[in-house]
Amino acid sequence: MDATSTCPSYAARDYKSEVKPVWCPGCGDYSVLGALTKALAELSIPPENVALVSGIGCSSRLPAYTNVFGFHGVHGRALPIATGIKVSRPELTVIASGGDGDGFSIGGNHFMHACRRNVDMTYIVMDNEVYGMTKGQASPTTAPDWEKSKLTPQGTGINPFHPLVIALAAGANFIARGFSGDPNGTAQLITEAIRHPGFSFVQLLSPCVTFRPEQRDWKDAVHPAAVDPTDDPARAARRLMTDDGFNIGVLYRGNRQPFQPALKASVDSVADLEKEFVL
Repeated sequence: MDATSTCPSYAARDYKSEVKPVWCPGCGDYSVLGALTKALAELSIPPENVALVSGIGCSSRLPAYTNVFGFHGVHGRALPIATGIKVSRPELTVIASGGDGDGFSIGGNHFMHACRRNVDMTYIVMDNEVYGMTKGQASPTTAPDWEKSKLTPQGTGINPFHPLVIALAAGANFIARGFSGDPNGTAQLITEAIRHPGFSFVQLLSPCVTFRPEQRDWKDAVHPAAVDPTDDPARAARRLMTDDGFNIGVLYRGNRQPFQPALKASVDSVADLEKEFVL
């Protein structure tokens, strides 16, 4: 610790657990784990002041690999759990994580309403456009003509879900996209997302080279967003609706007031609680 500083300093390794990740070789989620721990170190948040909540899926293993308070929830339910933690313990830094299937399919309704509520927390979605844990079925963000899945041999035939557009329309206060192949840039995006008040959504393109080997080409497709982020929802909407899916960077910074209900005890004291149960 610096002698002039009142806050301890941390390294990325301080946020990693002793559990060895078991993702497939080449999975982009390794880089996301590294970027998250770098971001927490940059912010110098004590590990015991961080709560990381996930659902089900490859990317939802993240809490086991970190040295913070973690909660591995059920499929699609990371956001309501994270919301409950934040509104009841507002002093904590709350982060939810998951994948495109967990977050936008079974968890899609929770996603929209988490954006709408605008609770001060960060949602990181590792999007590989496939369900990796169920061996390669199409996800909500899969292109309609992708034919590699045995469940959709002729493609899905339906338009993909556009999470950034939905997040903006539903009221998210911070919207960004990153690429796991750029770990330093991803760490910076996560840092900015955590710092920004309100609900922050970060979509991270995280290739699944096992079931989507063609995603190795994403490194040549991603490019920095051409313009600076805006706080004007109308301008952001026009940008996102014409987005090619590979713009990376902060795409929208809102200024809505975060939602935080007033906290009060349901009883004034233990004595009052005892009186309620005295016959």
